[in-house]
Amino acid sequence: MDAMHAILTRRSIRKYNKKPISDNLIKELLEAAMSAPSAGNEQPWHFILITNPDILGKVPTFHNHSQMLKEASIAILVCNDNRLDKHEGMWIQDCSAATQNILIAAQSKKLGTVWLGVYPREKRINGMRELLDIPEHIIPFSLVPIGYPAEQKPPSNRYNKSRIHYNKW
Repeated sequence: MDAMHAILTRRSIRKYNKKPISDNLIKELLEAAMSAPSAGNEQPWHFILITNPDILGKVPTFHNHSQMLKEASIAILVCNDNRLDKHEGMWIQDCSAATQNILIAAQSKKLGTVWLGVYPREKRINGMRELLDIPEHIIPFSLVPIGYPAEQKPPSNRYNKSRIHYNKW
């Protein structure tokens, strides 16, 4: 699947089959994440792979939009390492780009995903820290459940010409 097709057909998938995902596919998703642009080539990210169903099942106790984790084969927690902060505050864009690359790469491999926001919600950040023993200098940013889709959604044309401005407002 080419990049434009993956981008234009990607949808948030919240229902998954229990089919396992190969280590090679997960490595490809992480390669895509780590190929994201970052300010000053800082690459402030760390990734926690969550495969344990018991751990995945505990996330909804502090993240009220994460019920689909109970069906996911794996989830990737994208985190920022404050020790790598050369360009203050730019890590948010860097981790966003890494997260988006995971979503697009997964779509290209016919996997379903949904972006679950963690940062800046303190309850979610603290919940992930506690659940996964994350040190203080690491900030949980986003959580991406991944699985083979058990639902199909048609592409959504979100192109909106009224949102385009040339040279000035």
